[in-house]
Amino acid sequence: MGQIDDRPVMAIPAGQRLGTRRITRLWAPLAATWLMMSLEGPFLAAVIARMPDPKFNLAAYGVAFAFAIIVEAPVIMLMSASTALVDCAHNYRKLRNFTVVLNIVITVAMLVLLLGPVFDFIVRDLMNLPDRIADLIHGALILLIPWPAAIGFRRFYQGLLIRDNLTRRVAYGPVIRLSSVVLSALLLHLFTDLPGSHIGAAALSVAVILESIASRLMVRGTIRRLLKNDETGECEWVLSYGGISNFYFPLALTSVISLAVHPVVTFFMGHARYPVESLAVLPVLNALTFIFRSVGLSFQEVVIVLVGRGREHLAELARFAFWLAVIASGIFTLIALTPLSRVWYETISGLSPELTAFALTPTRILMLLPALSVLLSFQRGFLVHAHITRPIIWATVVEMGGIVLVLLMTIHWFGVVGATAAAIAFMVGRVGGNLFLVPPCLKTQRSDTAQNNTLSAQNEIQKEI
Repeated sequence: MGQIDDRPVMAIPAGQRLGTRRITRLWAPLAATWLMMSLEGPFLAAVIARMPDPKFNLAAYGVAFAFAIIVEAPVIMLMSASTALVDCAHNYRKLRNFTVVLNIVITVAMLVLLLGPVFDFIVRDLMNLPDRIADLIHGALILLIPWPAAIGFRRFYQGLLIRDNLTRRVAYGPVIRLSSVVLSALLLHLFTDLPGSHIGAAALSVAVILESIASRLMVRGTIRRLLKNDETGECEWVLSYGGISNFYFPLALTSVISLAVHPVVTFFMGHARYPVESLAVLPVLNALTFIFRSVGLSFQEVVIVLVGRGREHLAELARFAFWLAVIASGIFTLIALTPLSRVWYETISGLSPELTAFALTPTRILMLLPALSVLLSFQRGFLVHAHITRPIIWATVVEMGGIVLVLLMTIHWFGVVGATAAAIAFMVGRVGGNLFLVPPCLKTQRSDTAQNNTLSAQNEIQKEI
């Protein structure tokens, strides 16, 4: 089942209540991290939208970013892995070496994607994109070559900081990243003739490289403490590369399948009604939803750290997750159903009224997506803490399958506009993934309850004796 052990990462002392303040203190810096990351997408889209040929460059940037995301996918869960597994020098070195190899593999994959025959087959033949957009995509991907590996190292180091309860330092990295994105994009816009899609890609690469370097500098003290004692007796469990692989690859496969949705949706957009308009709108729409989904994405590591040895703090975390979901989807709904949506798309993002019209319906369809993202992070965090990772893969398969099926139906059977079809597919897929994880979560919780009851009974017997 992809299990290693069931020991706590950072247990709350027995009998101590896990209050909202304590959850917030760990969650808030992580949420701020994701929130700042979510702002770079709207900023870059707004810059590109105000440059020459905005429709084509927004479309090209969205496609290039989708490809970069899928190449990056195998390293996304390194933060959860280092949070859960690195507790001594031996385990640090093992997972660090694993991270280096993984980063080399994904960089090679990025280079293979850029090879002429491979790129032309995927972008021009399969996706049926015009040469004008294909050329812009190729240039943007060249500039994004450093992106996946930089993300991999950054997430590995940030996991070490989270495990060391230094989440505020994690939040400093995105400050550097967002500042670098803004400065790089503005300088390239003012002093070069690069097209908008290339400026967006270059700014992203510069930013993640600087953020990765900053994360390494901030984690020096944590690594120094880990390396003080090389005795494996200090480890709660002694990792092997086989053990890491059994634990991590289900998580990595989950990310790959989950993030593959972006190029898959992009492929379908090329065959939908109004393909260029849909491709131009999707990066801006995704940027808006990501702002509100970010509060949920940050919650997975919080559950891993705080749920407790026997998952005894599950109820408090569930209560926190509920209100987090209500607030996130509530604010997003307020934007979707009021003139604030036009303010976002036209005034802030710089879309034309024509493109804004394509974005309004998909936005309203996605109103519950932030809440579902909170639920998914809660479910995944609970199962990862229990070191039960395989159901997470199958839930992602269900989600991906639902997205593909709905896209096939809406685009090829009913002729729905591409952006609207994508929004319907996202919602149906996510609901399917959430529902799939309910049985394994309930099974694990029942097992925990039975185990806790047994321990309580044994303690009572010992007291009587």
